[in-house]
Amino acid sequence: MTVGTQTPRTPSESEPRPAAGEATMIEPVMPSDANVLGSAFGGRVMEWMDLAGSIAAQRHCRRPVVTASMDDLHFHAPIKIGHWAVLKSRVVAAFHTSMEVGVTVHTEDPLTGDRKLCTSAFMTFVALDAHGSPVAVPPVSPESDDEKKLEREAHARRDERLARKRALIR
Repeated sequence: MTVGTQTPRTPSESEPRPAAGEATMIEPVMPSDANVLGSAFGGRVMEWMDLAGSIAAQRHCRRPVVTASMDDLHFHAPIKIGHWAVLKSRVVAAFHTSMEVGVTVHTEDPLTGDRKLCTSAFMTFVALDAHGSPVAVPPVSPESDDEKKLEREAHARRDERLARKRALIR
């Protein structure tokens, strides 16, 4: 159940897209989301991350997207029943038909507002045309030094992913 997302806006084709390729979701952790230890299942958190990442990617390119990969998935801390999972996703780089999206999950105690990083990952999404074929995506226009660094790192991760893929195909 998604409690909230940011209101979408439609950027022009020539407009830089960092804000368009962002999303925030809040998921309350219910008993059905949790394991016997009273914290959210890792698979459920990954499901929410896939959803948040796909929303950011689709907002960036305004096309249907599919998940291609997930890199550097790390579980830092549990999310307890009754707390909220606060997911933030942002397109950090655009390639030809794919985009890398950074996704973080924080736990928030709804009674105190205290937040703690729980999970983080980089995910790759591919944009599709009306026939389900990959289609070109608009570029990301990083402005800050941090955004430029994230984009450079995304290109390095992409090179590593493609090298691993080529090695598997041989």
